[in-house]
Amino acid sequence: MSEFNKNIEYPGFGFEVTHQDENSGARVGKLSTPHGVIETPNYIFCGTKASIKNLSPYQMKEAQTDIILANTYHLMIQPTADIVEKMGGLHKFMNWNGPLLTDSGGFQVFSMGHGTCADEIKGRNTTAKKESLLKITEDGAVFKSYRDGQKLKLNPEISMKLQRQLGADLIMQMDECTAYQVTRDYTARSMEMSMRWGDRSLTAFDETHDGSQGLYGIVQGGIYHDLRKTSAEYVADRPFFGTAVGGCLGGSDEEMYGILEAIQSLNHPTRPIHFLGIGRIKDVFESVKYGIDTFDCVMPTRIARHGMALIKGAKNERINLINTRYKEDPEPLDASMDLPCSTEYSKAYIHHLLKAGEMLGYQIVSQHNVAVINQLMREVREAIKEGSLEALRKEWLCD
Repeated sequence: MSEFNKNIEYPGFGFEVTHQDENSGARVGKLSTPHGVIETPNYIFCGTKASIKNLSPYQMKEAQTDIILANTYHLMIQPTADIVEKMGGLHKFMNWNGPLLTDSGGFQVFSMGHGTCADEIKGRNTTAKKESLLKITEDGAVFKSYRDGQKLKLNPEISMKLQRQLGADLIMQMDECTAYQVTRDYTARSMEMSMRWGDRSLTAFDETHDGSQGLYGIVQGGIYHDLRKTSAEYVADRPFFGTAVGGCLGGSDEEMYGILEAIQSLNHPTRPIHFLGIGRIKDVFESVKYGIDTFDCVMPTRIARHGMALIKGAKNERINLINTRYKEDPEPLDASMDLPCSTEYSKAYIHHLLKAGEMLGYQIVSQHNVAVINQLMREVREAIKEGSLEALRKEWLCD
């Protein structure tokens, strides 16, 4: 492994646990960044290409969003990190003055090479991207741009440079994400390479570290608990600001939560823990029990583009507004919420907009879904403080 500064500090950043659930690992904390303090557990919404689909930054704030993310891989291709940097960084480019997170681009190495074991994690055309990966070596990944076919390279040093140019508050080490179907041997070798890439990421990060960014290490190891534990111990031992749990998490909920349980005691206790690409309502309730502080997922806005609205207590967490049953429904999405998209439009009107292909329909449902998730996270935080997490779970989920 490469040499790195073991004493990297993060001025302007902090994480403080303010409440601990007596019955589980669930906790409430305060995550401080140069662009503001957010309370955790919290949800990081996916603005993959520096834009939340169908919603402006103002609408995200109106829905009480605290933090969003953008994707390094997509932005290195269009408009390029050079352009974002020239325009003043992502915060100014997007007109978003709150905390921002970028991923390393490593997930795309995984999806281009192997496909995916969790379709909800990131939006992509897997058929095209599998063909674009040229090779993965110790040095990094070489692939063709999906935009113009140009040969591109991504490795720890390049990822750190790109994320520095983009300027998000929270950034991720470069890693490789293995697929569900690969062998244990491949998973082990990949995890060990990701650990070496982690050290290289730390070294490259520290060369230009100015206190404006906090670097997360990523726990890999696939479905194998012993590998996950080794990786968790590695991340806890290195001077990362935070911990992220990534990679393939199994083929069932039981496998996924089992991974969280296996590494719970090994995660650094005073660092924020992020769950990469996971974010169903059910996942939030189950995962916070293992100390997860932040989530990210395309789910809220992706399902909105298919006409589905998140509803507290609904079967499967959502309703399908394209269904004929809503054609003459005069009721709003949720009269209890303090947001026009949820209270001022009937389901019948939204049904009509969606059937007619009107963008307003997708916008209304997208903002509603974001607001519902933000409400969920506020209620989860209060329930942890009050010791009533299980009672709240029963309110939200129809088992």
